[in-house]
Amino acid sequence: MIRYILKRLLMMIPVLLGVIVIVFTIMYLTPGDPARMMLGAGASEEAVQTLRTEMGLDDSYIAQLFNYILGVVQGDLGRSLTSRQPVLTEILDRFPTTLRLAVLSVSVSVTIGLSMGIISATRQYSIFDKFATATALIGVSMPTFWAGLMAMIVFSVWLGWLPASGAFGWQYWIMPSAVLGFSSAASIMRMTRSSMLEVIRQDYIRTARAKGQKEIVVIIVHALRNALLPVITVVGMQFGFLLGGAVLIETVFSLPGLGNYIIRSIGTRDHMVVQGGVLLIALSFSLVNLVTDIIYGYIDPRLKSQYAKVIRKRRVPQFGKHSTEKST
Repeated sequence: MIRYILKRLLMMIPVLLGVIVIVFTIMYLTPGDPARMMLGAGASEEAVQTLRTEMGLDDSYIAQLFNYILGVVQGDLGRSLTSRQPVLTEILDRFPTTLRLAVLSVSVSVTIGLSMGIISATRQYSIFDKFATATALIGVSMPTFWAGLMAMIVFSVWLGWLPASGAFGWQYWIMPSAVLGFSSAASIMRMTRSSMLEVIRQDYIRTARAKGQKEIVVIIVHALRNALLPVITVVGMQFGFLLGGAVLIETVFSLPGLGNYIIRSIGTRDHMVVQGGVLLIALSFSLVNLVTDIIYGYIDPRLKSQYAKVIRKRRVPQFGKHSTEKST
């Protein structure tokens, strides 16, 4: 398992390198002059050219990309073009807000998605199953930013139950996490339902019921555990998407997170912040996928044993070769 984790960590390097190249190229080709935006429209051409030279914007594309990758390897994401502060410091100050929103949202989505999926599978074609399926279809189809605006109108403007924007207390997190979690709950619910329907028709489920096991034990212990693998995959993917989807929700609800910071940086052509923020989100997404794969081994021990068999098969020819050489 340790070798597998190390292998996956090494595989993350080309992924992150590809993200750096793609985002850097997009920001490089985006129209606009960062130096002109920093100095304003009334600045002279001499001042703009001097600032461009100081920032290295006169260098070629290859030189700028190489210098940026070299800085990333050394732990330096550059400086913000607007605040002149280190990008890494600015991002780390705002990332906890985005991470908190993602954790709260995935908690909401897992709670709603798992419960509705299990009930829909055990009560197939019932009224609740049809209602849950229709709700999941609405959740998948509804844009998060539109749902956030509708939630603000209903619960803040009309009813006055919750604050519309900000992050000054626990009540400010209810609407953003609920809106973001509801869309993810739809995917989790559909995967849980389909996986549970496949499992509860297996022979060992009928055997457990024939032995007199309680229905709750059969569903939770025997059926749910064997149906969790595809659900865990969806949860891991959704958690990564929530880190990226928080960009719109943070903007709608004015949360001081990384997503809101990236949106404002795009408007000011602060490409250093955009590249660093996207890189951190990509790194978080890759780590979430790694954790998901590790959880597989604990949920289903067969996967760990299969990986161990592969390692042993790779070692057997080596031992046979050495023994043959010694015998000769």
